[in-house]
Amino acid sequence: MKLINKRYFNLVKIVLLSCFIIFFFYGLAVKGCSVNDSEKDIPVVKVQNDNFKFGYNLNNYEVVNDTVKSGDSFGVLLERNHLVYPQIHNIAEITKEVFDVRKLRIGKPFTVFYSKDNERTPLVFIYELNRIEYLVVEFCDSIIAYIGRNLVKVIEKEAFGVIKSSLSETMEAQGLPTQLIYDMSDDIYAWTIDFTRLQEGDNFKVIYKERFVDDSIYAGIETIEAAFFEHKKDSFYAFNYINKATKNSTDYYDENGKSLRKAFLKAPVQFSRISSRFNLKRRIAYYGYKIRPHKGTDFAAPIGTPILATANGTVIESTQRGGNGKYVKIRHNATYSTQYLHMSKRLVKVGDYVKQGDVIGKIGMTGNSGGPHVCYRFWKNGKQVDPLRQKLPEAEALDPNLKSDFQALTTPLKKQLDSINLQ
Repeated sequence: MKLINKRYFNLVKIVLLSCFIIFFFYGLAVKGCSVNDSEKDIPVVKVQNDNFKFGYNLNNYEVVNDTVKSGDSFGVLLERNHLVYPQIHNIAEITKEVFDVRKLRIGKPFTVFYSKDNERTPLVFIYELNRIEYLVVEFCDSIIAYIGRNLVKVIEKEAFGVIKSSLSETMEAQGLPTQLIYDMSDDIYAWTIDFTRLQEGDNFKVIYKERFVDDSIYAGIETIEAAFFEHKKDSFYAFNYINKATKNSTDYYDENGKSLRKAFLKAPVQFSRISSRFNLKRRIAYYGYKIRPHKGTDFAAPIGTPILATANGTVIESTQRGGNGKYVKIRHNATYSTQYLHMSKRLVKVGDYVKQGDVIGKIGMTGNSGGPHVCYRFWKNGKQVDPLRQKLPEAEALDPNLKSDFQALTTPLKKQLDSINLQ
């Protein structure tokens, strides 16, 4: 009889212990707290299929999705989701170490995870910075903040086209990403090709990589690996190379290891057209066909279009005067200066140092102007000259010690470009 009682007692202990273990782990699975679900090694009782996002199993939480609205601040969002001061203050103090919470943008999505119990306790706040990065703030037993990243798949692609009117129209007609258009015109060939003077029949080839989240959500261009552009029967190759001699900076070089980056941009406006060229013998009917020299190059574009500094330099004039209207003048060095006339708005002041490509003003019609444009004037040794006819200084070539490494990278890329059929 004692043996039976002892066996019965042991069986009861085993059953009770098993029940305790099951309910303990089930509680963890349902509520969760300050440990990222993707990092948990503790087994859980699965009651439904896992559904992971941001590294969390969404099945373990009550999930609320929303977007930042006008007037929302970090504190307002936390308070709206059942957190109160001083919790909000403590959370904000820890969070600012990894992200400036004042930079929340209207329209950006955020998510709040709540516990699946009667208390409905807020546990995690996630703010999506972009399609790849997101801010995670966990608040439970302790506060943790960090920047997470979605898993990204990078796919290499090829594209090509024959110019009929402009680069942008040709690429848009093929449904190519807008970023690819700007990278081609602004980052790679801005110093070597004047895109306002493309000819029908000019063509391009490009090898680039795109990022995708969850295999299907487009997340932008990763990089342009190599490109080819034929303009006026001249060939321009471009290869993306990390220059170890200049602290691993990335730049584009031609097939001979010569940088495509030059001292001056070809134009101060993107995707504009030349409406009037530099002409010292210009005659105008309105003035009785008398010679009225035009010492600038006019680039026509809509009012408000950004005007770019064509090279690094210091602003020596930023004012409004007579027929020039609102204008900015930049001294680049002892030899070269540039001037930008007829602005609707000036965005720099005297003494500012600007870099090549910085926006210094907006297209307008101030002063003597028959339409929206910027009159781009170019000085060499104190004399106004035609910038399109100048042989401007070029960037330095690669260090000879890097040539073998450069050739090893670019030889297969050049072969791949050459094999792309334009037909």
